[in-house]
Amino acid sequence: MTEYHALDKVQAEEMAGRLADVLQESAKVIVGQGRMMEGLLLGMITGGHILLEGVPGLAKTLAVSTLARCVAADFRRIQFTPDLLPADITGTTIYNRETGEFTVKRGPVFSNIILADEINRAPAKVQSALLEAMQERQVTIGGETFPMADPFLVLATQNPIEQEGTYPLPEAQVDRFLLKLRIGYPSREDERIIMDRMAGREVPPVSRVIDPEGIHAARSAVNAVFIDEKIKTYILDLVFASRDPEAAGLDLAPLIAWGASPRATLALTQLSRAHALLRGRAFVIPEDIKAVAPDTLRHRVLVTYEAEAQEMDSDDVIAALLAGVPVP
Repeated sequence: MTEYHALDKVQAEEMAGRLADVLQESAKVIVGQGRMMEGLLLGMITGGHILLEGVPGLAKTLAVSTLARCVAADFRRIQFTPDLLPADITGTTIYNRETGEFTVKRGPVFSNIILADEINRAPAKVQSALLEAMQERQVTIGGETFPMADPFLVLATQNPIEQEGTYPLPEAQVDRFLLKLRIGYPSREDERIIMDRMAGREVPPVSRVIDPEGIHAARSAVNAVFIDEKIKTYILDLVFASRDPEAAGLDLAPLIAWGASPRATLALTQLSRAHALLRGRAFVIPEDIKAVAPDTLRHRVLVTYEAEAQEMDSDDVIAALLAGVPVP
């Protein structure tokens, strides 16, 4: 079992400053989406994949490509379409007529940062090919297994308002994403800045402020953030309350079809550590849990038809869980 030495205050603040530089650099391009950019950064420093959901035109694709430009790492964009094949993502074997042998041609998935644009537009076989690479961190082509790049991060986007010509991700596959970020419209003031900065102009350049070694250092720092036993108990209380609300004294059972999986427990633990680190702290507090819980549990707590009839979604149920479970 790997042991991690606890961070001290100086180390935490130093790492927080390096990570803040990434957000500051990306702000040259992305306006009014600070929560989205922080969510992308949280995923990057915890090694988790992210699903971004929002209507067209909210800079989801631009946000991912901007983050990739701030990182000195390989970046590939895959536009998912109904005619895409699994081999278009993972790669295939090609016959060489001169040598009479098959050679492996690797697909675009062999990169550090992958943008899976409109992932729900591709058939299930294609989605599964990508999700297998995400989960197993390897791809088998022609009987030969190839490990993924390190770091390896998939940032997928999907449009929630258009259903025709789409293939919704099964819930079991959505659960493999560490975070599900819902992107909303910018404020009027932010949209005015976007108008002045972007209309008819090229995308502003950004500098590379972190490299793969820096990402590995950040991940090690996240693992070294202290989390108290009471905080761990609080995480378990939240997860188990989503599975059995009555045992937790909450009147939410008619609203929850399925509670959070064990992946949620692991995700809340790591993301709360990363959230604390971004704020220059070497320890987790309950506010860190509350800050990351909506994006962590949104795709893992499924609501019933009764909840939908009351115009309640998973965000409303998660808010009730956070309000009802006692804070240590």
